[in-house]
Amino acid sequence: MSDDHTHVQEFFTPRAADWDSRFPDDGPAYAAAVAELGLREGDRVLDAGCGTGRALPPLRGAVGASGVVVGADLTPAMLEAAVRAGRDRDGWLLLADVSALPLRSGALDAVFAAGLVAHLPDPARNLRELARVVRPGGVLALFHPIGRAALAARQGRKITPDDLRAEPNLRALLTGSGWRMTSYVDEDARFLALAVRES
Repeated sequence: MSDDHTHVQEFFTPRAADWDSRFPDDGPAYAAAVAELGLREGDRVLDAGCGTGRALPPLRGAVGASGVVVGADLTPAMLEAAVRAGRDRDGWLLLADVSALPLRSGALDAVFAAGLVAHLPDPARNLRELARVVRPGGVLALFHPIGRAALAARQGRKITPDDLRAEPNLRALLTGSGWRMTSYVDEDARFLALAVRES
């Protein structure tokens, strides 16, 4: 396992058991972000870095019984918390690294990624991998239930111009990774960037 993987697991493993109780009011924000993906009945969607699976119920609701929902995460403790919460009923849970997904190219219609970008060891390469598994014209949602400024304040830091999620930085990153940004919202109550997979 790489040092990056170890760092991610060391961060999330001790937080997994009480993750949902630490952020009990995020459900509506997740549901609203999923709605903006524009998923249809029968679509195939990945929750990349799914954590405790909070997006899985609205994703399942969006694609219906005929759709496919997969939640992938690198930290076993997070997937175990998702199972305890019963979210494995809404999608397949997969212990996997989003930088090397065991999925065929073009297999998905969409990817939902909550809080993922900041934890990617090589964002350009990792976003290219997400592009690989999505069909041309498919959609990516990079989401966080609070905006950049609110998150920085919570973490006791200031936003700097080199912040990966600043609009110009993220737009360039996505463009270089096979995506075209179609919308960008950074408010206190949420962060949501949508992108379309280029052909």
